[in-house]
Amino acid sequence: MTTGTASERRMDEEIEHDPILGYAALPGVADEMLDAKGEIKPVWQNLIAHLSRLSEGDLYERFARADRYLRDAGVFYRTYGGTGPAGTGERNWPLSHIPVLIQEDEWQNISRGLQQRADLLEAMIGDIYGENRLVQEGFLPPQLIAANPEFLRPLVGVKPVGGHYLHFCSFEIGRGPDGNWWVLADRTQAPSGAGFALENRVATTRAFSDIYGETHVHRLASFFGAFRDALQSRKQYPDDRIAVLSPGPANETYFEHAYIARYLGFMLLEGEDLTVVNNRVMVRTVAGLKPVGVLWRRLDASYADPLELDQNSHIGTPGMVQALRSGSLTLVNALGSGILETRALLAFAPTICRRLLGEDPILPSIATWWCGQPSEREHVAKNIERMVIGPAYSRLPFFDDNSQSVLGSSLRETAKDAVGDWLASEGGKLVGQEVVTLSTTPTWVDGKLTPRPMSLRVFAARTENGWEIMPGGFARIGTGDDVAAIAMQSGGAAADVWIVSDKPVSKSTLLPPEESFTRNMPGSLPSRAADNLYWLGRYIERAEGALRILRSWHLRYAESADPNAPLLADVTRYLKSVDMDMVKAVPEPLLANINSAIYSASNIRDRFSPDGWLALTDLAKTAKRFHEAAQPGDDAAHAATILLRKLAGFAGLVHENMYRFTGWRFLSIGRHLERGLHMTRMLAHLSGPDAPDGSLDMLLEIGDSVMTHRRRYNVNTARLTVNDLLALDPLNPRSILFQLNEIRTEVEKLPNAFENGQMSPFYREAMRLHSGLAVMTPETMNEDVYRRLEKDLENLSDLLGRTYCS
Repeated sequence: MTTGTASERRMDEEIEHDPILGYAALPGVADEMLDAKGEIKPVWQNLIAHLSRLSEGDLYERFARADRYLRDAGVFYRTYGGTGPAGTGERNWPLSHIPVLIQEDEWQNISRGLQQRADLLEAMIGDIYGENRLVQEGFLPPQLIAANPEFLRPLVGVKPVGGHYLHFCSFEIGRGPDGNWWVLADRTQAPSGAGFALENRVATTRAFSDIYGETHVHRLASFFGAFRDALQSRKQYPDDRIAVLSPGPANETYFEHAYIARYLGFMLLEGEDLTVVNNRVMVRTVAGLKPVGVLWRRLDASYADPLELDQNSHIGTPGMVQALRSGSLTLVNALGSGILETRALLAFAPTICRRLLGEDPILPSIATWWCGQPSEREHVAKNIERMVIGPAYSRLPFFDDNSQSVLGSSLRETAKDAVGDWLASEGGKLVGQEVVTLSTTPTWVDGKLTPRPMSLRVFAARTENGWEIMPGGFARIGTGDDVAAIAMQSGGAAADVWIVSDKPVSKSTLLPPEESFTRNMPGSLPSRAADNLYWLGRYIERAEGALRILRSWHLRYAESADPNAPLLADVTRYLKSVDMDMVKAVPEPLLANINSAIYSASNIRDRFSPDGWLALTDLAKTAKRFHEAAQPGDDAAHAATILLRKLAGFAGLVHENMYRFTGWRFLSIGRHLERGLHMTRMLAHLSGPDAPDGSLDMLLEIGDSVMTHRRRYNVNTARLTVNDLLALDPLNPRSILFQLNEIRTEVEKLPNAFENGQMSPFYREAMRLHSGLAVMTPETMNEDVYRRLEKDLENLSDLLGRTYCS
């Protein structure tokens, strides 16, 4: 029975939905939302007030909006040990929907500390690969450098262009129980996460657009704009290109590499795209070799040059180090900078800061002791209860490397007694660190706000005005109270970070001022990208061709229920000849073609629209579902129709939205060539005098030309009319001649189509095939002609590869 007035009931409902009700900081742990008295900090009050006015259903609807954006944008994080290529799997980006809020004044102090930290790291690496005074004067133990796998001897004495080793860094920071911030780890090798921070921001503002709009949150675009301008200023020659160098799609943060390249307008390259000629790094493009002057490196340094570094690397570029020596290339960051991430160096950072910068650190490092020294070993052994012991040369904080770290409090008493002996024998390879008690931040768990441990990943970029700190970054959130669970590979989540001002902030973007702009032509197309676009077109068209045959087959099977009927048996033999089995109504080879298209698209994510990617992945999911469930006959024909519609949707997206430049031409050539091959093979098999009854009608159906045939020819289906319509009609978008005409048109506009005023061999062959077919008549088209044309088309494909993609 309900009691009380209407206003009292509304108040009870508000209390029930109040997300702060029952929220409390963990004992002895600092909380980002609450102050020492347990009251909400001013910077959080506006957000919490808004959340309190929303019902639980409203909140979940907002969260779903953010998640939908991330899915539609294709944001993923690769986890190792999965089911994908090389044991990897794509995991949807794990957004924690409640942002972390930090007051502008507090952030300014953090920024000053990180700017100082970046200057310190720059000075350290300059000494390590330069004069080496830190080791000579006893500030660094020699073995931490000489025995360090990240110390690259070939780079000693190689001074980077412009004098700076570091251009882009990130820092893992955390707040301790006393409310102060620590540096938990430095990231200088190939810092990741900046692109994910951007996507976090977009997704979070989709969920809280009204709150974000009235909260003075600092934007992120100006940070990226300043860094982009700084990289542009690093070019030494006007024709130099700027590129992001990625290990490839199997890397855990490949999505970010593609996203950043697209966002900033840079090329996305892999090691195989590059070569070194006369000490200059060049990118292989369809227009020939083009110089690269600035590379934002996203692969580990040792893999960059198999000639002088790791000879087992298959993702590097031979000669890269020599190009650096010659001063023709700027790398972001310099090779060898990964040594600064060494965990043991945290133990020496305070004294080195005073030695190199003449000042104390503004942000202290997490307390660290290198166990290669007697007093430090003794201290760690005596205080083992509050220590975690891990590899000295590890580049990860212990919560990212917990499989190799030992928590002292978890050891048995007998093991604790033996710690001293362990440290005495292995101390040079170990460090002890105080157990981190990270501050907590509110997250939404089971319908209420719940405190979870977090660390912040913050980014610094060298600009024309010195180091600039991104006003935000992203927070890594634990799945429980365990600090070790904040690692992304361990299932942790990520939240946006809002830096909130008391006054309105500028709404900066990367767009130029309205009164001035330059229409830049798209950059040179790398050969590898051209190859993937070409094969994307071929795989999509191959899947469509197979679906049209399968639909026709199953429609006839639904009528006769006899797979051994002459026409069905004949088409089955044809399908087997092109490796398309009939074990399932939707065969496995068809799924393989669609997956191959997705793989090709995944290699060009920087050039591929999110809508196109979503359409492709949706096609693959639908095909897999039909593969498992569709039955022969009407059910399979219906499934093929649905898949054909989805393929048409993808083709429409590409046709309507893709910029008509070189990449489009390779995609189009791939589609037209595959369609021409498909129709050539079908005509050779089904249009001969010995073909089973019904073959010509089936050909028209597969060629989507039944209605056209009825309108154009006042006769029943005949071999000559089918040859004319499907082979020689220049207006039929399914005919072979139409495909050759389109190929000739696109080839004419490719780079180097003319060489010294003459046609290139590839252009000449395309012209020969077109003109040769254009003069044919329906009477002359027979199986021999089609078989010869099939070989010519395959040779044309090989010639394209040799001309542009090798």
